[in-house]
Amino acid sequence: MTSAAGGATPSSGGVNTGGLSPSGGVAGSATGGAPSAGGAPSAGGAPSGGTSSGGAGGTSDAKGGSAGSAAGGSPGTGGGVTALGGATGTSGGSTSGGAAATGGAAGGVPALGGATGMSPPVGKKFVGNIDTRGQIRSDFNKFWNQFSPENAGKWDSVERTRDQMNWSTLDKMYAYAKQNKIIFKQHTLLWGRQQPTWLNNLSQSEQREEVEEWIRLFCERYPDTPIMDVVNEPPPHTTPPYVAALGGAGSSGYDWIAQAFKWARQYCPKTILLLNDYNNIEYQADHARTIDIAKKIKAAGAPIDAVGAQAHDAYKMSTSMVESYINRIASDTGLPVYITEYDIDIADDNQQRSVMQSQFTMFYNNANVKGITIWGYVSGMTWKANTGLMNSNGNMRPAMTWLLDYLDIQAQ
Repeated sequence: MTSAAGGATPSSGGVNTGGLSPSGGVAGSATGGAPSAGGAPSAGGAPSGGTSSGGAGGTSDAKGGSAGSAAGGSPGTGGGVTALGGATGTSGGSTSGGAAATGGAAGGVPALGGATGMSPPVGKKFVGNIDTRGQIRSDFNKFWNQFSPENAGKWDSVERTRDQMNWSTLDKMYAYAKQNKIIFKQHTLLWGRQQPTWLNNLSQSEQREEVEEWIRLFCERYPDTPIMDVVNEPPPHTTPPYVAALGGAGSSGYDWIAQAFKWARQYCPKTILLLNDYNNIEYQADHARTIDIAKKIKAAGAPIDAVGAQAHDAYKMSTSMVESYINRIASDTGLPVYITEYDIDIADDNQQRSVMQSQFTMFYNNANVKGITIWGYVSGMTWKANTGLMNSNGNMRPAMTWLLDYLDIQAQ
């Protein structure tokens, strides 16, 4: 298939975290964060200011509820995972008892680093967010130093009609991140939803060619993407139509996922590659499945750098339970964890603030967590009804006020 080249390519320049200088220490960033499905780009009032994106297309999926129970939570192992690599390819200082950094040009991926000048200080973490119904608000860079497109980066948003590529919305978002020195994280390359429907009518050989081409075209257009969700919500949560075309289960049980990661590394060699899923730090069955997939694709040669945990249900759990699952993923897989789609669906202001204070503080101080992405912040324009942190006029709920105070961000 041919690519519709065209379109202005964003200006080059290093993406770093800028802004956020928390008392806990957000200045700079760690590598990570990957959101997943998320809210539908419904029409409706666009927030004032910001970069217009023109509607990212596609509908959002309603992620499953509480699959399994939280009983018997995995005990945490403590220890830490070092920040991924550095500009010179050396791993950062490793804390005891965790996984070593992947880092390094040989076999690893420099953390936001190398030629693009995006290497974060060891131990620092970004705190990011997403667009608001397809637009980046003018206040975004006052609060957040990492950006994920909610829908614009999904394949169906770019190539809804075969061979007709529409990069316009994603171009604007990528350019905004670079111009404002904000980390850009791609969400997502492959997912069982919001994929082009025309894929269903192709032969397996054609599907394979199309998947590889989609990954290649994305990486050619956005070569400085620091982080991406390679595969989002793998089966049984969602199943893409091209699983068999990429090798199906194969000898590892997940050969198709391993193949996707190999292409992602081939075409985006500087990017940190994530396997992203929901419920994996909330419920035992999903937690165990994430560990199983990560270990098996690693054994099959997949260059996976980290695990993404969406954490939409974390607010229902005790902070200690959530932390134990995070630590177990890191210890069992040797991979760091990124909180990729965090939100707190609580209408009561004080309860929402209490959960934010407890869980965010844990995320921020846990050495196994390398970055945190909150999934929307404007009330009435988020994926779940009560997850907003401020209204469209800037009036903040207590959870947002607490967060900015914790990160020592002066809202203007």
